Amino acid sequence: MKLHTLKPAKGSVHKEKRLGRGEASGKGGTSTKGNKGGQSRAGYKSKKAHEGGQMPIQRRIPKRGFKNANRIEYKVFNLGQFDMLSEKYGITEFSSQNLYINGLINQTDLVKVLGNGELKGKFTFKVSAASAKAKSAIEAAGGTVEIIK
Repeated sequence: MKLHTLKPAKGSVHKEKRLGRGEASGKGGTSTKGNKGGQSRAGYKSKKAHEGGQMPIQRRIPKRGFKNANRIEYKVFNLGQFDMLSEKYGITEFSSQNLYINGLINQTDLVKVLGNGELKGKFTFKVSAASAKAKSAIEAAGGTVEIIK
């Protein structure tokens, strides 16, 4: 074997396509892009939802509903849950910080207490909101409710 006789394996080297270089390339005229239309032009870029003249799906499907920009989202807890939470995590004061530390809410969540269920223990609540029924049930059980803004 001599260095000047070395050749690549047969079929491993391909001729580069020379597009747009005239008839001699074998790809002359349209440079394999077909005839006319946006795709044959320079700088063509397909739009994200383009469906080739068919009405795009985001225009075929009707709009539904309404998103209120001023809506306040609360993490809701019912009175029936607090005895179980107190037993499981050893909490007697339910504040946003205590609930966050125990992994029950995210740091930015607002907490609302609703009056579904019974409250057996005496607890302190420091929450963003509470229903009237929940407030009266907590105070009847000997607890306190503080609304924090």
